[in-house]
Amino acid sequence: MSEHPIYPFQPEHFARADESPDDRFYTSPRLVTHIDDAAIGAARRFYGEQLPPGGRILDLMTSWVSHLPDEIDYAAVAGLGMNAPELAANPRLTERLIHDLNRNPALPWGEASFEGAIVTVSVQYLTRPVEVFAEVGRVLMPGGPFIVTFSNRCFPTKAVNVWQALGDRDHAQLVGMYFRLSGAFAPSEAFVLSPNPGRTDPIFAVMARALAAEDRIPPVLPG
Repeated sequence: MSEHPIYPFQPEHFARADESPDDRFYTSPRLVTHIDDAAIGAARRFYGEQLPPGGRILDLMTSWVSHLPDEIDYAAVAGLGMNAPELAANPRLTERLIHDLNRNPALPWGEASFEGAIVTVSVQYLTRPVEVFAEVGRVLMPGGPFIVTFSNRCFPTKAVNVWQALGDRDHAQLVGMYFRLSGAFAPSEAFVLSPNPGRTDPIFAVMARALAAEDRIPPVLPG
């Protein structure tokens, strides 16, 4: 990360068809899953392999299901989402926070508060992703993994334009760019997790590990 990257995006890249306040869109609880059971199982297995057992986990943009493996215990699972009934229905969460990352990317936890962090099939809704990724890097212990899983499912009116213009391979590169621009992570890796390509929902992951505070650089932001 010795070479400081250049911010490559324009404001229209993070525009959406529905620019109404996100808290209005998420007012009604949606107690459904957005990927099929095979894709959910693949995500759970990957989280089980990569997240430290017994660790403190941050589940960003979560809902009533965290997709963490049932057979592994974690010291704490802090869930940040947009709908109180959904978070209340999630039995894995030990902490629940209603927070709009598009309005305020700052996270209310201190440095090195977690050993791992995840975002499950929701990264496409971030309008300020670099700031959010930088904050995740700040609240992770050095070396802690941040895992972003995604599919080709979304609420199209709330997914940002740049996401909707790209395919699966480019989505992985886009998430990798978020990691790089945040200045908070070692180089990312991309994974194809789809258990039955062409027959069940696709599922992919991009993962990177948090840098120590002294190794981070300021995030690359517009302007």
